[in-house]
Amino acid sequence: MILPDSILSVLGSTAIVLILLRLVLKTSVILIVRKWLRCMGDLCYVWQRYRVPQYNQLFQENELYRKISVYIHSLASVEDSDFANLVTGSRSNDVVLSLDPNQTVFDCFLGARVSWTNVVEESDGRRCFVLRIRKKDKRRILRPYLQHILSKYEEFERELKLYINCENRRLSDGRWRSVPFTHQSTMETVAMDSDLKNKVKFDLELFLKSKQYYHRLGRVWKRSYLLQGPSGTGKSSFVAAMAKLLRYDVYDVDLSQVSNDADLKLLLLQTTPRSLILIEDLDRFLINKLAPVSLSGVLNFMDGVISCCGEERVMVFTTNGSDPIDPTVVRPGRIDVHVQFGLCDFSSFKTLANSHLGIKEHRLFPQVEEIFQTGASLSSAEIGEIMMSNRNSPSRALKSVINALQTNSANKIRLTQSSSGRSTEEPGEPGGVICRESVHTVREFRKLYGLLRRSGRKESLDLGSADKDDSRNGS
Repeated sequence: MILPDSILSVLGSTAIVLILLRLVLKTSVILIVRKWLRCMGDLCYVWQRYRVPQYNQLFQENELYRKISVYIHSLASVEDSDFANLVTGSRSNDVVLSLDPNQTVFDCFLGARVSWTNVVEESDGRRCFVLRIRKKDKRRILRPYLQHILSKYEEFERELKLYINCENRRLSDGRWRSVPFTHQSTMETVAMDSDLKNKVKFDLELFLKSKQYYHRLGRVWKRSYLLQGPSGTGKSSFVAAMAKLLRYDVYDVDLSQVSNDADLKLLLLQTTPRSLILIEDLDRFLINKLAPVSLSGVLNFMDGVISCCGEERVMVFTTNGSDPIDPTVVRPGRIDVHVQFGLCDFSSFKTLANSHLGIKEHRLFPQVEEIFQTGASLSSAEIGEIMMSNRNSPSRALKSVINALQTNSANKIRLTQSSSGRSTEEPGEPGGVICRESVHTVREFRKLYGLLRRSGRKESLDLGSADKDDSRNGS
């Protein structure tokens, strides 16, 4: 027979045990014990470690590092790491977990357990991933596991990057810094001559399929484009559309951040395959000597031996077209395709109306086409800005474009008349491009010349009358 005191003691012991179990379940004691047991178990195995550095010995970006980084950050075990960064994804409402430096995540493949550690050296800032595999599983899973990572990477929608070169960076950390390339321009939204656009698009698509053809010719698999035209004609938007079509990262080379020719070569070495390398306003740097890069350095960058250290690249150079460029820069072989960008025509106008206003036809289109036929023209950027400012009312937007074109046409007629008048009065003056500033300068000079001429006549008349008076007094 159980005594009442014994029952009370049993109940008290049970209550204490339940309270302790509740405290254990509500705290991280189980996780700490599990982690401790895992560490003790790891001491019983022999491990093989592999480093995947961000840059190789030539300071070129290791493409495998980037692919592994994408794969690791897609693992659910990133949430279990001690430290993880919360960052915005490619979309504004996406939140992505990013592994903190010197943190470890675990993965399983074919029944084997592996770990990845994100290592950042404190001395020089070098980054690498360290893969740890049990030696008994190394031969069985290493190569299949890496192939699995590469295949998973291809399944992900690869985010395009825009790389910019930085000055005074540590050599071991690379010279390029990247941001997501989120430009929304496409071949369909670029306003330019439709035939020219289709030819460039066909040339790019043909380039993607021509690896064996280039190798059979003994040439490097790359292509060079020169985009010429005034500011605001859509060159930068077309570059973005090219990158979107090719699915290439963009390396924007800022020549003002390049110290010398050797530094320019190093930048080229650190680019990756499947990339679009861009140099904007090339004529401004070559003619005005705004960068410490020589002409020979630019030529070697375009098609020298150093440019052969990588394939599947597209090089794009833009110029404003106002100043002539050295013929050695744009000769065939260095530049494969020349693309001339002009001011907006009616075909480009319809593309802008479709993308900015959402209309393909309108009753005012014939009037706009008639004004274009008279020679009136504006840049695509100017017309696009007018449409954006009046996007809530397509009719008002088109009327504003018509007024701007008519004003431009009237100014052209006025400039032509003043030009013809100047050529009649000053036949010895050489012809050239006439701008508004030059016309005003000529007019102001003529006014000043007229005033001087009238004052000269007045002085001569005064002198003549004085001579007459002197002669009369002498007589």
